[in-house]
Amino acid sequence: MGIDRRRLLASTLFGLGAMAARPAYAAKKYDPGVSDSEIKIGNIMPYSGPSSAWSINGKTEAAYFAKINAEGGINNRKIRFISYDDGYSPPKTVEQARKLVESDEVLLIFSSLGTPSNTAIQKYMNAKKVPQLFIATGASKWNDPKHFPWTMGWQPNYQSEARIYAHYLLQHHPNGTIAILFQNDDYGRDYVKGLKDGLVGKMKIAAELPYENQDTTVDSHVVSLKASGADVFFNVSAPKFAAQAIRKMAEIGWQPVHLINSVSASVGSVLKPAGLENAKGIFSAGYLKDPTDPTWNDDPAKKEWLAFLDKYYPDADRLSATVVYGYTIAQTLVHVLERCGDELTRENVMRQAADIKNLRLGMLRPGITVNTSPTDFAPIKQMQMQRFTGENWAPFGPIITGEVGST
Repeated sequence: MGIDRRRLLASTLFGLGAMAARPAYAAKKYDPGVSDSEIKIGNIMPYSGPSSAWSINGKTEAAYFAKINAEGGINNRKIRFISYDDGYSPPKTVEQARKLVESDEVLLIFSSLGTPSNTAIQKYMNAKKVPQLFIATGASKWNDPKHFPWTMGWQPNYQSEARIYAHYLLQHHPNGTIAILFQNDDYGRDYVKGLKDGLVGKMKIAAELPYENQDTTVDSHVVSLKASGADVFFNVSAPKFAAQAIRKMAEIGWQPVHLINSVSASVGSVLKPAGLENAKGIFSAGYLKDPTDPTWNDDPAKKEWLAFLDKYYPDADRLSATVVYGYTIAQTLVHVLERCGDELTRENVMRQAADIKNLRLGMLRPGITVNTSPTDFAPIKQMQMQRFTGENWAPFGPIITGEVGST
């Protein structure tokens, strides 16, 4: 039987047309740290030293990635989370970053902690074109995509937070005088600058005392600040020193209006060690749901968080806002990696991280969302004032940004 050439030609042309009409599937595209089965993520934390209280971040993130892996991973790839200790020492941070990038060949470094630590590796990470993503510090310098396109923060920046405190003081204590305790590095100085910018010279600053991260105690600083006669205290300290300051204030009977920065406002890590009664009445600002606040007891997102802890991090301190922080920042990274699909390159990671629109995460406070763009590397910009009742943080007032008068 002969072949009907016209029918064969028509059939062939139809087949080619159908193939052209189907969407093209993008080929898998990987950078170092990625395979069909794995994504290697680097991390640097102070698991030792005076800032080790913050290492809860890394432990929570590791637990969250274990949860993701148990549920099948990200697009069928498991996360390999490689986390190293730097003791909050910038030279050690540089050493660990080089190890992660050059030896472990991670796709990116995520949530590395500390302003001086991240400052020490920022130029290196950008020269290598490796994402330094969602770093665990609120320095304003992380929002500089023009000069550092591979570095992005996550939490509200310190200067914006301090302007919120200035706004509060100008409204409620305009005739007060202020004493400031701050860590003598970019972390502390960012807060001080933000407060002064927000005050625009309208309140007197009676005293400013820096401390070094290597110091044993800040007790003598607190005594000196009380002697200044200030009736407002701005406490810009790491958790260990924040707790010391609160205890010493109670011991010497100093009762100013007390503002503490958000990174040291954890009930479990700071206020409980300082003595809950001693901490009663302290003010701060927050953007995460406080795990001690009974308002959230029936909240589905908090129940989901507690279920996660029960299964993957049973030893976690359920009073610690730091555990909420680690959980929520890890969710943000998972969101970005999921959006990358099979194009798991460093460039695409940054492209997706810079295109987050109104991302709502369960343990963020209502009204607070994650937003970025190619010209905006500040994912979270909103906060809310809060006061410690002696048991939990009680939010008050509107959700506001760090510009005085903004809502």
